[in-house]
Amino acid sequence: MVIPSIIANFAENIDYLLMIRILLIICMTIFFLAPIEVKASTPGYMAGVMEISVDNEPVISYTEGILTVTGAEGQTMEVVSLTGKKVMSLTIESPAQKIELNIPKGCYIVKVGKVVRKVSIR
Repeated sequence: MVIPSIIANFAENIDYLLMIRILLIICMTIFFLAPIEVKASTPGYMAGVMEISVDNEPVISYTEGILTVTGAEGQTMEVVSLTGKKVMSLTIESPAQKIELNIPKGCYIVKVGKVVRKVSIR
Protein backbone atom coordinates (compact mmCIF):
# COMPACT_ATOMS: atom_id res chain seq x y z
CA MET A 1 0.00 0.00 0.00
CA VAL A 2 1.08 3.54 -0.62
CA ILE A 3 0.25 5.09 2.79
CA PRO A 4 2.32 2.66 4.96
CA SER A 5 5.30 3.12 2.65
CA ILE A 6 4.99 6.91 2.89
CA ILE A 7 4.88 6.65 6.68
CA ALA A 8 7.85 4.27 6.69
CA ASN A 9 9.88 6.61 4.48
CA PHE A 10 8.88 9.57 6.65
CA ALA A 11 9.89 7.69 9.83
CA GLU A 12 13.31 6.80 8.36
CA ASN A 13 14.07 10.41 7.50
CA ILE A 14 12.92 12.08 10.72
CA ASP A 15 14.45 12.15 14.16
CA TYR A 16 12.70 9.88 16.70
CA LEU A 17 12.22 12.68 19.26
CA LEU A 18 10.80 14.99 16.62
CA MET A 19 8.30 12.30 15.65
CA ILE A 20 7.21 11.95 19.30
CA ARG A 21 6.78 15.73 19.55
CA ILE A 22 4.62 15.76 16.42
CA LEU A 23 2.42 12.94 17.77
CA LEU A 24 2.12 14.71 21.11
CA ILE A 25 1.05 17.95 19.39
CA ILE A 26 -1.56 16.06 17.34
CA CYS A 27 -2.96 14.32 20.46
CA MET A 28 -3.10 17.57 22.46
CA THR A 29 -4.83 19.35 19.57
CA ILE A 30 -7.50 16.65 19.38
CA PHE A 31 -7.95 16.72 23.18
CA PHE A 32 -8.35 20.50 23.45
CA LEU A 33 -10.65 20.79 20.45
CA ALA A 34 -13.06 18.09 21.67
CA PRO A 35 -16.44 19.56 22.73
CA ILE A 36 -17.15 19.51 26.47
CA GLU A 37 -20.52 20.30 28.04
CA VAL A 38 -20.66 21.42 31.67
CA LYS A 39 -23.76 22.80 33.34
CA ALA A 40 -23.24 25.48 35.96
CA SER A 41 -25.50 24.96 38.93
CA THR A 42 -26.18 28.61 39.83
CA PRO A 43 -24.43 31.84 38.85
CA GLY A 44 -22.46 33.62 41.56
CA TYR A 45 -20.70 30.65 43.15
CA MET A 46 -17.11 30.81 44.29
CA ALA A 47 -14.48 30.12 41.64
CA GLY A 48 -13.38 26.50 41.71
CA VAL A 49 -16.65 25.18 43.14
CA MET A 50 -18.61 23.42 40.43
CA GLU A 51 -21.55 21.05 40.40
CA ILE A 52 -22.36 18.97 37.37
CA SER A 53 -26.00 18.03 37.29
CA VAL A 54 -27.87 15.27 35.55
CA ASP A 55 -30.97 16.52 33.74
CA ASN A 56 -34.06 16.92 35.94
CA GLU A 57 -32.15 16.27 39.19
CA PRO A 58 -31.78 18.87 41.92
CA VAL A 59 -28.35 20.37 42.58
CA ILE A 60 -27.24 20.68 46.21
CA SER A 61 -24.22 22.80 47.11
CA TYR A 62 -22.81 24.27 50.33
CA THR A 63 -20.58 27.33 50.61
CA GLU A 64 -19.74 29.35 53.72
CA GLY A 65 -22.78 28.47 55.82
CA ILE A 66 -25.31 28.69 52.96
CA LEU A 67 -26.89 25.59 51.45
CA THR A 68 -28.20 26.20 47.93
CA VAL A 69 -30.75 23.86 46.37
CA THR A 70 -31.49 24.37 42.67
CA GLY A 71 -34.12 22.67 40.54
CA ALA A 72 -36.12 21.13 43.36
CA GLU A 73 -39.15 23.40 43.70
CA GLY A 74 -41.94 21.67 45.66
CA GLN A 75 -39.69 18.84 46.92
CA THR A 76 -38.80 18.16 50.56
CA MET A 77 -35.23 18.64 51.80
CA GLU A 78 -34.01 16.69 54.82
CA VAL A 79 -30.80 17.25 56.78
CA VAL A 80 -29.76 14.21 58.83
CA SER A 81 -26.78 13.79 61.17
CA LEU A 82 -24.41 10.85 60.72
CA THR A 83 -26.07 9.18 63.70
CA GLY A 84 -29.38 9.18 61.80
CA LYS A 85 -31.10 11.99 63.74
CA LYS A 86 -33.22 14.29 61.55
CA VAL A 87 -31.88 17.82 62.12
CA MET A 88 -34.00 19.79 59.64
CA SER A 89 -36.79 19.24 57.16
CA LEU A 90 -38.39 21.81 54.87
CA THR A 91 -40.09 22.19 51.50
CA ILE A 92 -38.14 23.90 48.72
CA GLU A 93 -40.28 26.84 47.60
CA SER A 94 -38.23 28.43 44.80
CA PRO A 95 -36.21 27.23 41.79
CA ALA A 96 -32.94 28.27 43.50
CA GLN A 97 -33.42 28.40 47.25
CA LYS A 98 -30.67 29.44 49.66
CA ILE A 99 -30.90 28.10 53.22
CA GLU A 100 -28.73 29.32 56.07
CA LEU A 101 -27.75 26.30 58.17
CA ASN A 102 -27.58 27.23 61.85
CA ILE A 103 -26.57 23.79 63.09
CA PRO A 104 -23.52 22.61 65.07
CA LYS A 105 -20.24 21.77 63.34
CA GLY A 106 -20.02 18.28 61.89
CA CYS A 107 -20.90 16.13 58.89
CA TYR A 108 -24.49 15.87 57.71
CA ILE A 109 -26.42 14.12 54.95
CA VAL A 110 -28.67 16.35 52.81
CA LYS A 111 -31.40 14.65 50.78
CA VAL A 112 -33.65 16.28 48.19
CA GLY A 113 -35.74 13.81 46.21
CA LYS A 114 -33.37 11.05 45.10
CA VAL A 115 -30.26 13.26 45.35
CA VAL A 116 -28.13 12.77 48.47
CA ARG A 117 -25.03 14.82 49.37
CA LYS A 118 -22.63 14.90 52.32
CA VAL A 119 -22.09 18.37 53.80
CA SER A 120 -19.31 19.25 56.24
CA ILE A 121 -20.03 22.22 58.53
CA ARG A 122 -16.87 23.78 59.95
